[in-house]
Amino acid sequence: MTAGTIITNTIRRTSGKSIATVTISRPSKLNALNSHLLNLLAQEIRSIPENYSDLIAIVLTGHGHKAFVGGLTSCRPRFITRVHATSKNINGCPIPVIGRMNRYALGAGLEIAASCDFRVASRNAVFGMPEVNVGIPSVFEAALLPGLIGWGRTRRLLMLGENISAIEALQWGLTEKVVEASGPGAVRRQKKVIRQWQQLGLDKAIEAGIPAFGESFEDGAEGPQMLSEFLKRKQKL
Repeated sequence: MTAGTIITNTIRRTSGKSIATVTISRPSKLNALNSHLLNLLAQEIRSIPENYSDLIAIVLTGHGHKAFVGGLTSCRPRFITRVHATSKNINGCPIPVIGRMNRYALGAGLEIAASCDFRVASRNAVFGMPEVNVGIPSVFEAALLPGLIGWGRTRRLLMLGENISAIEALQWGLTEKVVEASGPGAVRRQKKVIRQWQQLGLDKAIEAGIPAFGESFEDGAEGPQMLSEFLKRKQKL
């Protein structure tokens, strides 16, 4: 569905408390926001506290490993106002909202992130406010940035339209933590192998892992690229 959707899952901890994960899902468009997604996201953030009374946090993220939110599909004033309304719902949510940035958080994506209480980024995340590069200013939730990173760095982001890395974002105070990015395909394969381990004897369980390892290097799998990036980082140490 090209219009996208919002997916909410909850995990109940042993303490009896729960965490909800809200996923902005429009991966074919880097999870870029449209009117449909903005309306769904605002409604979901409003309704979650009413539907889940035991929640201790909401994790807000984007579908897949290519983007948190890659921007907007329109820059019309009425559309920008909807971004502001959605961001206000996030900022005003009575439950702490943790933005989990996977890869690109640009324009409205960074504004949504700034509206969260905390921000955690994958090491390959990229942050930016590129609006001036297409002839328009950044408005509304961009006003939250000086409180997070200071006026000088806010001017750099907004007036130069530059992107910054996850490490720079951490150094600036834009994020609270940077973590290694997990390959979603690898995680699914790992879970499959673990389930096989639970059902098989030791010898067969060990053998079951060999095909899963090979699948990580088939066409379209993220294994080769992520392994190459890991080796490059190791060489720099």
